[in-house]
Parts: sequence; structure tokens; C-alpha cells
Amino acid sequence: MSQISLLFERLGALIQQSLRDDAARHGLLPIHIQVLHYLMRANRYSDLPIAIAEYFGVTRGTVSQTLAVLERKGLLTKEPDARHGKRVQLKLTPAGESVLGESWVERVEQVLCERPAQAAALERTLRNLLSAMQRVNGQRAFGLCRQCAHFLTEDSGARCGLTREPLATEQTVRICREWAAATAERV
Repeated sequence: MSQISLLFERLGALIQQSLRDDAARHGLLPIHIQVLHYLMRANRYSDLPIAIAEYFGVTRGTVSQTLAVLERKGLLTKEPDARHGKRVQLKLTPAGESVLGESWVERVEQVLCERPAQAAALERTLRNLLSAMQRVNGQRAFGLCRQCAHFLTEDSGARCGLTREPLATEQTVRICREWAAATAERV
């Protein structure tokens, strides 16, 4: 095993332990915290139950049970999608957002903010590794909207080249299930 693999294994173990601790503090399971984090970062094409199943590689039944718990605890709401009939979009409530306030993600972000040059280089390296691993495993990529091959900048603002719909600025910095790798000059 290379040093890099060992480091990933150790980081993964530390993250999983932090995730379990975060969940236990709120009477939740780790998948509940993971789904809340995902929804905090998901854009309007990705705040759907099916997208959660794809992102985490879990069954729709697992997602359904998870969402039921989170909704019952007042951490998220289901809102009808005006554009797509029977679809529901999932939104965090203020209580859901507060659960994430002091999570492991926030602690990692704090450490990275203290090292901006290293963080930028690490992000590029990890993005490339993630893309390669997703290709090898045949999984959907997911990625930031504004770093997508479909992202268009026009005089009137941003637009998704895939759906042709305009994009609000806050949507462009969120993850999207329709993401496709952009050319090198766009990243």
C-alpha cells in the first residue's frame, strides 16, 4: 500500500468518526448528516431523492427512510417542483442548517482556510482523482455547476446549456447531478 492510499484510509477513518460523533450529538445516523450536507450544497437539479440515491450509491428505499426521519425531525421540507409535475425538491429548514453549523465539514474548511495556497493545489489534485475514480467505477460525476461543460455565461447572466434554463448566481456554486467535465481552459 502506498503512502497516499494509507493517508486516504486514515483521513477516511477520521472523517467517518467525526461524522458518527456529529450524528450522535443530534440523535441522528451518519447518513442523515451526509444527506443534510448534500442538500446544503445541491442545486435545483440535484435536490431530488433520486439524486441523493445516485450521489451516495444507496437504494431509493434507504433515501425514502432517511428523508422521512429528517422531515419528521423538522430538518428538511419537501416542496412541489412547479416545473416538473410530481417531483419534489428538498430544502433544509433553519433547524437542518443549524445541525451542520459545527460539523466535521466546517472544521476541515477552517483548516483549509488557514492554508489557501495548499488548499487550491489540493482541490485540483483531489478533483482530478475523484473524476478518474468515478470513471473507473462508472458513477455519475456530480460537480460544481460553474465548472461544468454545460455552464454558459451570457449577457443576461448564467444559463445551463443542457436544460437551456437561466441559473441564479447561488445555483452556480452548488453541486449538480448533470455535471460534465469542462475543457481544461474552463476549469
